[in-house]
Amino acid sequence: MYYKVIRITVFTLFMGLSAKMSAQDFLTRSEALEHTLQHNYDIKVAVKSVEIAENNKSILNSGYLPTATVNGNANITGYQGENETANGTIAFDQTEAYSYGAVASLNYTLFDGLGRYYNYKQFQEQYHLTNLQARQIMENTVLELSNSYFQISQLTESVNIFQNALSISSSRLQRAKYSFEYGQSTQIDVLNAQVDVNNDSINLLNTKQLLENEKRNLNLIMGRDIETSFTVDTNVTFSIAFTKEELVQKAAERNITIEQTRSQLKNSEYAISASRSGWFPSLSANAGFNYNGSQNPASPFLKGSSNYGPQAGLSLTWNLFDGGRTSTQLQNAKIQLQSQKISLEQTESSVKRDVLNAFSTYQNALFVMNAERANLKTTVRNFERSEELYQQGQITSIEFRQAQLNMRNAQNSYSIAKYSAKFAELQVKQLAGILLD
Repeated sequence: MYYKVIRITVFTLFMGLSAKMSAQDFLTRSEALEHTLQHNYDIKVAVKSVEIAENNKSILNSGYLPTATVNGNANITGYQGENETANGTIAFDQTEAYSYGAVASLNYTLFDGLGRYYNYKQFQEQYHLTNLQARQIMENTVLELSNSYFQISQLTESVNIFQNALSISSSRLQRAKYSFEYGQSTQIDVLNAQVDVNNDSINLLNTKQLLENEKRNLNLIMGRDIETSFTVDTNVTFSIAFTKEELVQKAAERNITIEQTRSQLKNSEYAISASRSGWFPSLSANAGFNYNGSQNPASPFLKGSSNYGPQAGLSLTWNLFDGGRTSTQLQNAKIQLQSQKISLEQTESSVKRDVLNAFSTYQNALFVMNAERANLKTTVRNFERSEELYQQGQITSIEFRQAQLNMRNAQNSYSIAKYSAKFAELQVKQLAGILLD
C-alpha cells in the first residue's frame, strides 16, 4: 500500500536521526544534577561563602583564647655637656646613651558579661544561616536545571514530531505530483502540498534552533563547555507520594525560607543577650616577663643598668555609664526580635499558601496531561482513518492535512503537558523542602 511506503520512509528517517543522536553523549537528569552540584558557578560561590562562615565560627575567632604579645624597644641618644657634682663640674665630650627593653605578655579575659559567649553563638548561627542560603541556591539551581532539561526533552520530542510531519507532507507532495501527471488532480493540490512541506520544514528548522539554544543554556548551568553535544531522556515519572496535608506539614518543618527566618530569629535572641553584657564588669588576667637596660657612658656614677623579671596581675573594668549606648542597643535588639517574629509568622502563612497553590497546580497539570493523552489517542485514530480515506480518494488533501495537523498539535500539546506536570511536581517538592532528598 502507498502509505505503508510512507511509514517505511518515516521509520527510516527516524532511524537515521536516532543513529545521529546515539553518536552524542546520553545525559540523564541525575547525571546532569550531579555534574551541576560540582561545577555550577553559583554553587561554587555559595560554597566559598560557607567556608568563610565556617572560619568565622571557629574558636580562633571566639575571643575565648588568650592573646600573647612580645614588644621590644631600643633608643640611642647623642648629647654633650657637663655634670655638676659635689667635687665640681665635669665636662664631657659628645657621646651616646642607650636604652633598651623587651616585654613578653599573656592576657586573658576571665569575664566580660557573657558578651563573647553570645557573640560566639551568633557566629555559629550565622554559619547555619549561610548553609541554609547555600542550600537555597542549590534548590534554585536544581529547579533551573530541571526546567532546562525538560525543555530540551520536550523540544527533542517536538523535533521528532515535526520530522514526522515533514515526512508525511513530503510523501503527500510526491503523491500529488504523480496524480497531477496522470491527470487525477489539479495543480492546486500540488501547490498546497508544496506549501505544507515548506511550513513543516520551517517549523522543524525553528524547533531545532530552539533545541540547540536550550542545550547551550543547560551546559552553562552545568558549568561545562557550552558546545558539548548530548541527548536527553524523554521518559517522565512522577514520584510525589504525600497528601496535601503531609506536604503542608513538611513545608512547616523543612521549607528553606522558613528555616532561614527561624535562624535569623535565633540570632536576634543572641543579639539581645550580647547587648546586656555592656552593663557588666570585665575582668582580665595578665602575666609576662620584662627586661629593661641602659648604658650612659657620660655619667660619673651609674654608667649602665639592667633589670628583668616576671609580672602578673588582674584588671577590672566597669563602665558605670556609657551615655545610654548599651540601653539603646538593647532596645533596638528587642525591636529586631519582634520584627523577626512577625516575619516568621508571615513567612509560615505565605509558604502554606504557596504549597496549597502549587499542589493544586500540580493536580491540575496531571489532569491536563491525562486529558491531552486521551485527546492524542483520538487524533491518532482519526489520522489513521483519514489516511485510509485519502488513499481511497474519499477525502481531499486539505481534509487529510487537517487530520495531520490535529494529530501533530495533539502530540505537541501532550508533550508540553507532560513536562509541565513534572516541573509542577518539582516546585511542590521545593516548597515542601524535599527537593534535594
